[in-house]
Amino acid sequence: MRTRGVFITGTDTGVGKTWASVAWISCGVERGLRVGAMKPVATGATRGVRGEWQHEDVIRLQQVINLEETGGEINPYCFEPPISPNIAARQAGREIRLEAIRECARRLEERADLVVVEGVGGWRTPLSEQESVADLARILDYPVILVVGLRLGCINQGRLSAETIARDGLPCLGWIGNGLDPGLDEPEEVIATLRRSLPVPCLGILPYVSTPDFARLAQALQEGFDGLAGRP
Repeated sequence: MRTRGVFITGTDTGVGKTWASVAWISCGVERGLRVGAMKPVATGATRGVRGEWQHEDVIRLQQVINLEETGGEINPYCFEPPISPNIAARQAGREIRLEAIRECARRLEERADLVVVEGVGGWRTPLSEQESVADLARILDYPVILVVGLRLGCINQGRLSAETIARDGLPCLGWIGNGLDPGLDEPEEVIATLRRSLPVPCLGILPYVSTPDFARLAQALQEGFDGLAGRP
């Protein structure tokens, strides 16, 4: 297992992987680490002012890292339609090559103390007809952090995702809860149930935020980040 990186996945699309990645990166930067980031595959892109494809999640990551990265380094595969990556790649006539992503990550490792890689969709999201996000995490050889969006149904999704990661044999450092729904009934009980039923520790609970607040998000993960950093 390559300990210079971490792979952040989620129970589904839109559960807060980017907010968790931003917060994790910010924790590292605050502690004086050189932190790089990757969003290897992104769908739902728009055209920038110079005609280039850009993605909101990638922009968020670029705002907090403290290394210079080109767009191709941080996001090698970017597609316009907001659909499953395997379909988007096929429509674009492209192949998502996991080996190319791994090579990019290894080059980034040479100048970073920590590389934070954000996945796409959930753990079983297909990247091709044969490969999924799980295969990407495996080829990168980074330990996993699972993001659970705190909303109705998240206990089931969290348990299923954590069980699948463990069954696939990949090390999972812990889970992060993300406050998606400010109207969630009994949020404390939901979090307590997740703490009891998931087989890995909780690394922090991100508060609900309607606008970007990187400092507040990072503060929510400080204890979890320092706890992992202090492990032998």
